[in-house]
Amino acid sequence: MKFRHEWKHEIAARDCLVLQARLDAIARRDTHGDNGRYEVRSLYFDDPRDTALREKINGVNRREKFRLRYYNGDVSRICLEKKSKTDGLCAKASAGMNPWEVQSILKGDWSWMATDSRPLVSELYRAMRIKGLRPKTIVDYTRTAYTFPAGNVRVTLDHHIRTGLGGIDFLNPDCPTVPVGDGLVILEVKWDEFLPGVIRDAVQLKGRHTSAFSKYAACRIYG
Repeated sequence: MKFRHEWKHEIAARDCLVLQARLDAIARRDTHGDNGRYEVRSLYFDDPRDTALREKINGVNRREKFRLRYYNGDVSRICLEKKSKTDGLCAKASAGMNPWEVQSILKGDWSWMATDSRPLVSELYRAMRIKGLRPKTIVDYTRTAYTFPAGNVRVTLDHHIRTGLGGIDFLNPDCPTVPVGDGLVILEVKWDEFLPGVIRDAVQLKGRHTSAFSKYAACRIYG
């Protein structure tokens, strides 16, 4: 896994319009989705003690979490991901999964994972057996993404964040979700070795500061 720098800012809806105008002038919209915009659905895992949630809230320096994810309602392309954070740097490992495998996990049938050849699937299996990791909650949102070649920069604006509460019917497009926050938008900036000054200047907003915001933690507000 390659570790990258990451900034997160919690911003208002009006800030989003300002940032989009700035970024449209200097960066390229992601080639995925509709003009860089797409829908994201994730299903996060946690253990009976909510370790992933508590470590995030407490700012534990070294932590990791597992999730399943697909885009624009396309369940034919599901990713299992493990996101790790160490000394303020982030990395992500991923492996493809099919709907049958995901549905088996949701039903509590994960014995097939014991002999799976994908390292990340095997790692999740061990965490489920040893730590009691289980699917916890669905997180939905709309993302607008930009890329900038120098520094391998990716800037995303996430809005319309919704939680599935305790629901884990991940493959069901009609699974009920409810909004989180009041017009909440999350700005994320990720880069490799350096962040170009033109991007640094573009994402600066008066009165906004880097935060440790977590969409997963926000979506666990109701339990």
